[in-house]
Amino acid sequence: MSAGPDPLRAPRRNRSRPPLLADALAAALDRAATGTLAQQLGEQLRRLIADGRLRPGQRLPASRQLAAELQLGRNTVIEAYNRLADQGYLDTRTGAGCFVADPVPPYEMPAAAPMSPPAPATGTGPRPGATGLSRRGAAVLREPGIAQGGAFAPCVPDLQHFPHRHWQRLVAQVWRGSRASDLGYAGRGGDPQLRRLIAEHVQLTRQVRCTPEQVLIVDGAQQGLDLVARFAADPGALAWVEDPGYPGARRAFAAAGLRMCPIPVDAQGLAPQDSDWHEPPQLVYVTPSHQFPLGVEMDVARRRALLAAAARHGSWIVEDDYDGEFRLSGAPVPSLQGLDTADRVIYVGTFSKVLFPALRLGYLVLPPALAEPFVGASARLLLQGRQPEQRALAAFIGEGLFAAHIRRMRQVYAERRDRLAQVWQRELGEAAPLLGTTTGMHLSVPLPMAIDDRALGAQAAAQGIVAQALSHFSALDRCRGLVLGYGAAHERAIDAQGAALARLVADTLTAQR
Repeated sequence: MSAGPDPLRAPRRNRSRPPLLADALAAALDRAATGTLAQQLGEQLRRLIADGRLRPGQRLPASRQLAAELQLGRNTVIEAYNRLADQGYLDTRTGAGCFVADPVPPYEMPAAAPMSPPAPATGTGPRPGATGLSRRGAAVLREPGIAQGGAFAPCVPDLQHFPHRHWQRLVAQVWRGSRASDLGYAGRGGDPQLRRLIAEHVQLTRQVRCTPEQVLIVDGAQQGLDLVARFAADPGALAWVEDPGYPGARRAFAAAGLRMCPIPVDAQGLAPQDSDWHEPPQLVYVTPSHQFPLGVEMDVARRRALLAAAARHGSWIVEDDYDGEFRLSGAPVPSLQGLDTADRVIYVGTFSKVLFPALRLGYLVLPPALAEPFVGASARLLLQGRQPEQRALAAFIGEGLFAAHIRRMRQVYAERRDRLAQVWQRELGEAAPLLGTTTGMHLSVPLPMAIDDRALGAQAAAQGIVAQALSHFSALDRCRGLVLGYGAAHERAIDAQGAALARLVADTLTAQR
């Protein structure tokens, strides 16, 4: 028969010891000051209790342990503890330890000495903006964001269909077989097995020509774009971006101090004029397989023309293939990298949208001449880690689970695209056709320039519907419309919110006429 809880023992939830308490105390003790060390130690503990850094019921280190960590005599610590116990700040329990009292008695903190006003700034350098950031940091803040939640948030994958149990099994398997050396930094470029499997995957599915040595594992495509902006272009260099276009690329280029030139996008993708090449760009950023946000696809003729011009002018093309695995209808067009004969394309891929965003793993496929120095510079700037995740992903691909997941999600996304198209057709007919429906997880709804698409998006938001304005992604203010994701939109949301949004668009078009 149980004797019941021991009244001398503190509740389990209060028995945690304050982490690194000795560090905080050691920094405050002055061995040359007047007064005994026991008095100083007691006063510092009392301050920590009074300002809440030591919580009621929290267990303090044993006197022997704290004395050793502070290099004090044990009797000094015992004297400090006993004084605080006499004053009601500590509760000592025979056989259990020493705890912060609950409740803590009131304590008047000594007034702090007034602070001197800061010295005036000197020097002639530029002052930071109101945010306190550098000009490049402020430029990053000016770039728009992309909605991350809601039925029609673009580029958000469905997570319910992800094979969680298989992934958990592989992660556990990796950790069971791990050694102490696996907890260190990863080798240059990332896990060798994962690099090899990525090379095989993009060769087969995206017609990318590469070896494993050209693959660099990064913490998501955004980090890859950041590295490209810093290692493949110089500060102040010219970089072309699509307009409308992906704000994440613009953020990376702004952070690297590049000069950005927005190039309009038409029905075949990026559409530069001959005059645009008079000042050749150092970087050309494109999303040719499923342009973000319009959703159009660059045709082969436009791809070959862009490759030829980049080769003539020595420009690097950054091909962001963020959702190219999800070809939903029609024959896929070869990647720019696969058509490139001059090795001017840097191919960017990601697992965040194919699998799940929290994975934060992506990759670059670098041109042969750029691969070795780029991987070396990356290893010096950002030491590789996350070995368990990379090995679990390699096993996920190697067991065929990655390919099976892609096949499954192609079917899911195609069904959701078709359902949204049916709802849209029923409510609007041909009044506002959908664009970019062959690939990926989002489409666009171009609208007349006379319509305020941001106001339309705000009206949708008032009804709980996420529908980002197309003009939100344009620096040239040359387009109006909505961007609708369907990757994470379930059938009920498509039926209800899709119909409500379509009616809102119909009312707006009617009012505009």
